[in-house]
Amino acid sequence: MKNLKIGIIGAGPSGLAMLRAFEAEEKKGNPIPEIKCYEKQDNWGGMWNYTWRTGVGKYGEPIHGSMYKYLWSNGPKECLEFADYTFSDHFEQTISSYPPREVLFDYIQGRIRQSNARKYIQFNTVARWVDYIEGKKQFRVVFDNLVENTTFEEYFDYLVVGTGHFSTPNMPYFKGIDNFSGSIMHAHDFRGADQFTGKDILLVGSSYSAEDIGVQCYKHGTNSVTISYRTNPIDCKWPDGIKEVPLVTHFDGDTAYFKDGTSKRFDAVIFCTGYQHKFPFLPDNLRLKTKNCLYPDGIYKGVVYNDNTQLIYLGMQDQYYTFNMFDAQAWFARDYMMGRIAVPEKSLREEDIAKWMEGEANCGTSCDHVDFQTEYIRDLMAPTDYPDFNLDKVAEMFKSWLLDKEENILTYRDKIYTSVMDNTKAEKHHTPWMKELDDSLERYLEEIPADEKELSKVNYY
Repeated sequence: MKNLKIGIIGAGPSGLAMLRAFEAEEKKGNPIPEIKCYEKQDNWGGMWNYTWRTGVGKYGEPIHGSMYKYLWSNGPKECLEFADYTFSDHFEQTISSYPPREVLFDYIQGRIRQSNARKYIQFNTVARWVDYIEGKKQFRVVFDNLVENTTFEEYFDYLVVGTGHFSTPNMPYFKGIDNFSGSIMHAHDFRGADQFTGKDILLVGSSYSAEDIGVQCYKHGTNSVTISYRTNPIDCKWPDGIKEVPLVTHFDGDTAYFKDGTSKRFDAVIFCTGYQHKFPFLPDNLRLKTKNCLYPDGIYKGVVYNDNTQLIYLGMQDQYYTFNMFDAQAWFARDYMMGRIAVPEKSLREEDIAKWMEGEANCGTSCDHVDFQTEYIRDLMAPTDYPDFNLDKVAEMFKSWLLDKEENILTYRDKIYTSVMDNTKAEKHHTPWMKELDDSLERYLEEIPADEKELSKVNYY
């Protein structure tokens, strides 16, 4: 193997998975390529690196993260667990199946802190432009060091894009919203429910962010939550205080009008209308162009860019699986870049992509989508040495989770599951989720429930 040089853009879960994959190889005593990773934030973790800031950051760059206070996992932790680093390994105690953000971030950091990954990462450094130099068969990448306000360039044989796709908002327009006097924001800039206590709020969209922000605001004392959907409602058994209505047609002052002829006055509007895949540092011929889906067009095995096989994309799919899917992608990408996995000629790659895209198109239910992504990960893992785990049991947990939410959107986070990695059965959190208003790591790991008198007041409808 020639002395390859590999560049990684982004040190979120995908970029860290890539570093971890190479370190796993190094620990076996095998030589690895020269690796450099660049992260525009001042710490690793990507979306899990919470900041109170919105708009732009300290150095004038657009804020990457969409993380907010009081966010708890909206899926069982047993479905995202690393195969080579369990929650039991990290916490050395049994915890619940639905941890809050700070706990999950601590877990992510726990694995990477056991390694030497930080030595590969240059923080506060943003990619500005990429060229593929045909004569050299390398990428030239222009970076800005935000702290020193300097520009420099690097050359790489392979380039890994792990920048995520939940940071550039889709922001629709509705007639009359210009004169709305209340708060208007996208979910990207939502930082917590506190400011909406006692308010009537409108959420536009029917995605997971609308579901979660709506329930979080309800939990923290919002007067009412109205969710306006474009095509299909979320269709949960909502408690009194949360309801769904068809799409907004227009605003008149602080009143929103909907397609079903109803109207209501609101104090705030939050657009939960999704995100764009945005790569401003990439030229047109290297840029992935896709909407949020389980199998984007143009990337072989969901990883290798079909028009230039030296370009790797990680984590660009819509996601049921998360951390362990990024691992599977990273292990596949590592072995491919190191010459262990061969890719077929372009026409055959196109056939394979088309086959997977057709499979997604034939999915009719959420359970079908779970099965589809399960098979995708199985396909990725097959040629690698990523630690094997029972994907079928994880898929069963996802389907049970879907039923739990359908049964009661306010209590599904109180359910518990069993790890397929080490068979540890989760424990119920000491306080029901609807009553737990402190999402800190310290509070979570305590064994003291909230006051029993207070617990008796919780209304699960």
